[in-house]
Amino acid sequence: MNPRARQLHIVLVIAAVLLLGGGSLGYVLHARQREVPAQQADADASFTLAEPGLYFRDAATGRVVRQPGRQAPRVNGGPSCDRFYAAGERALCLRKLPGVPARTEALVLDRRMRQIRRVIVAGIPNRARVSASGQLLSWTTFATGDSYATSAFSTRTAILNLRTGDLVKSIEEIPLTIDGTRYHAPDVNFWGVTFARDDNRFYATVSSKGSTHLVQGDLRKWSAKALRTNVECPSLSPDNTRLAFKKKVSDHPQAPWRLHVLDLATLKEHPLAEARSVDDQAAWLDDTTVGYALPGSDGRKSDIWTAPADGSGTPRLIVRGGSSPVAVR
Repeated sequence: MNPRARQLHIVLVIAAVLLLGGGSLGYVLHARQREVPAQQADADASFTLAEPGLYFRDAATGRVVRQPGRQAPRVNGGPSCDRFYAAGERALCLRKLPGVPARTEALVLDRRMRQIRRVIVAGIPNRARVSASGQLLSWTTFATGDSYATSAFSTRTAILNLRTGDLVKSIEEIPLTIDGTRYHAPDVNFWGVTFARDDNRFYATVSSKGSTHLVQGDLRKWSAKALRTNVECPSLSPDNTRLAFKKKVSDHPQAPWRLHVLDLATLKEHPLAEARSVDDQAAWLDDTTVGYALPGSDGRKSDIWTAPADGSGTPRLIVRGGSSPVAVR
């Protein structure tokens, strides 16, 4: 082999070694990224989901707290969240990240409030839900705007399957059927997912051309169909027979909605005793009680109220300065 050929051979061997080394390094980094151990979120080590009670976001601190009973004092030490929800063995914490454009950090936490997954998405935190099993999670962010009371908004809704690891960052591409026909439109927005106990069926709101629809989705078939109009932010009852939702009853920009409950078997609805406009995805605290947030008396912080799901009784204030309520048993 002449000197020039030998030199070329050496160069090729070195390049091959570097290429293989780079590929191996890339594989190791990828494996390490997938195998990152659970890390403690910014919560006290003693604050977990092991204790039953009402968990919610404290408006004064921005952190999740627990109220063990009606007269019991709050237990502090939870993570900082803008939106929070928990079910099964998992919790979902949404945080607005600093900077422009707006971004949201979605943290998946275990029962010890340790971070097991982190996803960064565009937009402002808005809705958070976890299935009863804790294996499915969904969040909605405002990609544009910050209120459903106007038409100048756009949302992004994601679904994360912890069993498979699959993440759909936006469900807008799901095949949608309205009035028995496959529906296509550039202004379709989904928000407010709620999951059934079978970890397959889900409900959500879809809006297009000025109308909102309640849709029922099928994760395995990856399809969704509209059931009826004028339903926003559905929330499925623990027994999976009813949906609490907000219904538009007025064109007044400051008070357009009223909470209702829909019977899924008959598709008949009734209003709750709460006559004030509620812009929240209500949470079922048990099979007979719905919880929700309303602006507080100071006009900035929010308070948590409850109302009987059958439409009887009167609203009751249960937490001053709180939001994102969820009952953990």
